[in-house]
Amino acid sequence: MGFFTAGIVQTALEVGLIYSLIALSLFLSFSILNICDLSTDGCYTLGCAVGATMTIAGHPVLGIVCAMAAGACSGFVTASLQTVFGVPSILAGIIVNTGLYTVNLAVMGFSSNLSIFGKDTVFSMIAGLSDAAGWGDWSALVLLLVLVGAACLLLWWFLGTRLGLSIRATGDSSPMVRASSINPGLMITIGLCVSNSLTGMAGALIAQYNKMADINLGTGMVTIALASLIIGETLFGRGKMPARIAGVVAGAVLYRFIMAIALRLNVPTEAFKLVSALIVAVAIAAPAAKEMLRFQMEKRIGRRTRARADAGDNPADKEAR
Repeated sequence: MGFFTAGIVQTALEVGLIYSLIALSLFLSFSILNICDLSTDGCYTLGCAVGATMTIAGHPVLGIVCAMAAGACSGFVTASLQTVFGVPSILAGIIVNTGLYTVNLAVMGFSSNLSIFGKDTVFSMIAGLSDAAGWGDWSALVLLLVLVGAACLLLWWFLGTRLGLSIRATGDSSPMVRASSINPGLMITIGLCVSNSLTGMAGALIAQYNKMADINLGTGMVTIALASLIIGETLFGRGKMPARIAGVVAGAVLYRFIMAIALRLNVPTEAFKLVSALIVAVAIAAPAAKEMLRFQMEKRIGRRTRARADAGDNPADKEAR
């Protein structure tokens, strides 16, 4: 048996694609708007709760739409605290994340978990359609590829519109945007609503994928999304927008493969948070370490050149003699 089986690879790809939606959300809020939105954990659980509740009611597709709408509402509250009441972005995210715990419990009927086993989900629906074609085992991966691909294309298109360019300019320089008669508060609100709608979508998808929702499911999601984002930017750089968006998705998938390796190495589940923290630390430190290594190599080459010059081995010195 190989280190990676087909099932492990398939699961890592599927979960990585779902996590990539949260990484795209953080890409929009953190990289584009330059806002640290710490409400991601609660918003992810909110999407999970709404998606599970609607799936139990028999509306799995509508559950994804409602989860996105709920995520947008969460983003609106976070943005309003910042733009209207002047609350710092970090504190606003903490406040919303704390309040969402009770909201999520209420959505789930004040139960800590919900089971949707035996209910139709978008994955079971697509599997039923694809069984006749002979690729039913890969139906979930195909569906997620389509959904994430559509989200990436729409995000790329959105950021290229006049509104999207205004949001990008707000993240670069809010005073400049205000001087151009553009309301930066409105741009932040729209950006966070779009951002959190992606997080809500991810929550609904993971609920239907796992066939359950749990109140603590979103704990640590901001760390996972940050790790995916930094891994993608480290590998793909900060080039053109399509490459940056593709890098975010690739970073989320790579993160899941790293966690799959940890599972295969029998790392205890209690240590997964430490593994996530180490991944983030390594990804953040990678550019600085690369630059430090380059500097050390250049310094070593410089020392060798000076040593040769002092010893008279420099060809230019020989010609002069």
